[in-house]
Amino acid sequence: MSRTYADAVASLNTLQSNFAVVDAIRKSGRSMNKLAIPEMVEWVQKIGYQPDDFNRMDLIHIAGTKGKGSTSAFISSVLSQYIGKHPDSGTGSPLQKIGLYTSPHLRFVRERIQINNKPLTEEKFAQYFFETWDRLEASAVQKGQDPAVKPVYFRFLTLMAFHTYMKEGVDGAVIECGIGGEYDSTNIITKPVVTGITNLAIDHIGVLGSTIEEIAWHKAGIMKEGAKCFTVAQREAARKVLEERAREKGVDLEVVPIHPELQSDSVPLGLSASFQKINASLAIAISHDFLTQRGFTDIGTTPLNESFKQGLKDVRWGGRCETRHENGIKWCIDGGHTLESIELVGKWFAEQVSNQQNTITANRRSERKRVLIFNQQTRDANALARALHATLAAALGDEKPFTHAIFCTNTTFKDTGFRPDLVSVNTNAKEIEELSVQKGLARAWEEIDSGTDVKVVGTIQEAVEIVREMAKDGEGEGEVMALVTGSLHLVGGLLEVLESKP
Repeated sequence: MSRTYADAVASLNTLQSNFAVVDAIRKSGRSMNKLAIPEMVEWVQKIGYQPDDFNRMDLIHIAGTKGKGSTSAFISSVLSQYIGKHPDSGTGSPLQKIGLYTSPHLRFVRERIQINNKPLTEEKFAQYFFETWDRLEASAVQKGQDPAVKPVYFRFLTLMAFHTYMKEGVDGAVIECGIGGEYDSTNIITKPVVTGITNLAIDHIGVLGSTIEEIAWHKAGIMKEGAKCFTVAQREAARKVLEERAREKGVDLEVVPIHPELQSDSVPLGLSASFQKINASLAIAISHDFLTQRGFTDIGTTPLNESFKQGLKDVRWGGRCETRHENGIKWCIDGGHTLESIELVGKWFAEQVSNQQNTITANRRSERKRVLIFNQQTRDANALARALHATLAAALGDEKPFTHAIFCTNTTFKDTGFRPDLVSVNTNAKEIEELSVQKGLARAWEEIDSGTDVKVVGTIQEAVEIVREMAKDGEGEGEVMALVTGSLHLVGGLLEVLESKP
C-alpha cells in the first residue's frame, strides 16, 4: 500500500464532518460535548500515551477568539531565538526544538504542525500520520473494536501533533486551541508551563454560547493550577468571568498592556497591523515567563533585548496582515470571520491605503482602483460585509471605499477545483453550486454602495484574473489595491492561486 503525503491527505479528508452533520449540531443549539475530554483521553491512550506524558515537553497553551494564531506565531518566533543557548542560571538545558500547532492551515495541512517555525516536510507528515493511524487501528483490533472508527479531523491532527512532537524530541511547544478551551481537543494538556488568552469576541455561537460571558467561560478552561495565565484588556463582562475562573482554579491571571516600545513603533513587527501590537505584547509576556522557568535570568523585556526584537521582526504568518506586490497590484490579505475581526481588517486596510496615498499626488488619487474580494460561506456574511464597508468608510472618510467588489466561493481553480489539502466537505454544496451566498452578498453591497462595480464568480482563480486584467488595462495608473478577506479558506485558496504558475 502506498503511503505518500497525498495518501495521508486523502485519508485525513475522510475524517471531515460533512455539512449535514455540522449543520445539525449548529441548529440544535447543543453545547460543547462534556464527554469531549474523556473521549480525547481515550484516543491518546490508544496511540500509546497518557496525557501526563506530554508534560515532558514544556507546553504553552493559547486560547482566544481573534489573534490566537498570530500570538502563537510571535511566541514561537521569539523562543526560536533561544535555540541552542544555555540558560544563564546554570540550571536547565538549552532549547533544541520548538513545536507550533495551529489551525486552520492555508495552503498545506502540514502547516499546522511546525518545528522551529517550519512546517513538517511531506515525508515527515506522511510518516507520523500513518504511525498515528496504525496505532489507532491496532488498538481497536486488540480491543475487538471496529478499526475503521477514527477520531474526527481536528482530533486526529491534535493526536498526530503530540505524537510527532514526542517522537521528534520537541522540548517546548506552543499549542493553539481549535474552538473554545474547556472542551477543546487540545485541553488534554494537564500541566502547561504558561497559558494565554487573546482578545475575546462572539464566535462559534452554536457550540460556545451566544454571550461574551459564555465564550469567556469556555476559553478560561485552559487555565491550570500552577501555570500563570496572561490575557489582554477585555470587555468588562469577559474580564469578570476570566477573573472568577482564575480564582476558582487558583491561577494567577495577569492583564498585559501594549508594550511601550511597540506603542511607540520603535520595534518593527513582522505582522504590520496596529492591532498586532496587542498580540505581540501578550507574546512578549508569555515568552518571558516561559524562558524564566527554563532557567534564563538575563531576559530584558523592558527595554526589549535583541533576541526578542529579532523574534518579533522575523515572524511570518501567511494570510494574516500579509501584503504582496505583483505586476501593478498590491494584494492585502487577511482573514476576518467575526464582526470584531472584520473591523480590524478594515482598519488595517485603511492604513495600507493611507500609506499608498502619501506617496502619490492628490490629483491621481481618484484614479486609483480599490478592489474587494470577499467570501464567508457559513456565517452571517452580509453583516460582515456591511461592517467592513462601515469601518472603511469611517477610516478613509470615503463612503465609496472600493471601486470594485468581487464575491466568489472558496473553490480554488476553474478546471480542477481544490488541491486535496484545501478540500472542505462541511459546506452546503447546493449553495456553492448556485452561488446563493455570493449573489446575496452582491445584492447587499449594491444596496450599501450602488457606485461599486460588483461581480459574482464561481472560483478564486476567476476573481484573481479580473484583478490582473484590471491592472493590465490601467497600466501607468499605479497599483491596484486589492483587499482579500473573510474566510481563511478563501485566503488559503488565494495564496494557492498566486503561487501557482498561470
